[in-house]
Amino acid sequence: MTAMTHAPELFREAVAALQAVRPRPEVSLESVRAPQRLAPWAYALGCEATGPADVLASGRLVLLHDPEGHEGWKGVFRLVVYVRAELDRELASDPFLPAVGWSWLTDALETSGASWTALGGTVTETSSARFGEISGPVRTDDLELRASWTPTDANLRPHGEAFLQLMSSVAGLPPVGVTLFRQTS
Repeated sequence: MTAMTHAPELFREAVAALQAVRPRPEVSLESVRAPQRLAPWAYALGCEATGPADVLASGRLVLLHDPEGHEGWKGVFRLVVYVRAELDRELASDPFLPAVGWSWLTDALETSGASWTALGGTVTETSSARFGEISGPVRTDDLELRASWTPTDANLRPHGEAFLQLMSSVAGLPPVGVTLFRQTS
């Protein structure tokens, strides 16, 4: 991307709205290198969230902008999200997990007040078993959510807030202001 000063004003406004989002303490958010060939203008945020039981979720939110518009996007912007988290075995075996994972995204978009169109994506569950001399846990179970949608205006702050809410949900963090009770044996 060329210098932000040469970027279209609408793109600069959209980036500023995303930069104005503030994460909760358990979540880290930073600007990261954006993909270069998907659109004339791109910006990306990387995120990590640590939930109870040390559940680590990582994700990326990418803003794409084409001033000429894009037929498949149905607009001049497209937001792309990728989220991954390691799950405990019990949760990974839940047959409703993909639907729940998708609802974390749609609920976050709705409760943040984001306005969008053309939402689509996938939720993937993977299980990996390690054998032989490879280090790490014997088995891991992961959830990956990939989605994209078109915001209906340049006010992307609600979309950034929805991304942070999604990350919190995937990591198993309670809503802000709610305290989890620890179970004792």
